[in-house]
Amino acid sequence: MTETPTKQETQTKTDNVPGKNQNEQKKNNRNNDRKRSKRGDSKNLERDSDWQERVVQIRRVSKTVKGGKKMSFRAIVVVGNEKGQVGVGVGKAGDVIGAVRKGVSDGKKNLVRVPLTPNNSIPTLSIGRDGAANVLIRPAAPGTGVIAGGSIRTVLELAGIKNVLAKRLGSKTPLNNARAAMVALSQLRTHKSASRERGISLEQLYS
Repeated sequence: MTETPTKQETQTKTDNVPGKNQNEQKKNNRNNDRKRSKRGDSKNLERDSDWQERVVQIRRVSKTVKGGKKMSFRAIVVVGNEKGQVGVGVGKAGDVIGAVRKGVSDGKKNLVRVPLTPNNSIPTLSIGRDGAANVLIRPAAPGTGVIAGGSIRTVLELAGIKNVLAKRLGSKTPLNNARAAMVALSQLRTHKSASRERGISLEQLYS
């Protein structure tokens, strides 16, 4: 009497397994379809936007842990829309694609709005400093172009500046230079905003 129920139970269990597997497969397929649709929507939004991304540097870095060394990649990415908004981001991951993706998201979190003149230049001279890097940015006449090098040129181009003079002083590291350029751009003010802060007219400011 004890053997028959065990056989019946095993038969019922084996009979119920395929149905469960089918339900689980349907659920997994639905979840995969939802994930694909979300990814497709995010990709379409990124394509429709005017943001541009440029990788300044990719380095292989290591971290010493208990079991040895853990290798990863660090990417420095500059994000901008060429309409007065620019940002610098850093991303670290086990692969290059993941590092660049993290750098882009970090750059969009640290955006700086740059006041542009009608000649696509900057209104005043500005000096930015980050660490041991100093960057001097000066407005230029129409037709001059972007006279700068390295990561500073990338930052200025993605900000939408087309006539400017820039000089690097001090450190040569791309990350410090890019951040120093961001500091210099964040300090820029238009003549109208300066006159409002000082409580004087534009004529008195120019005189």
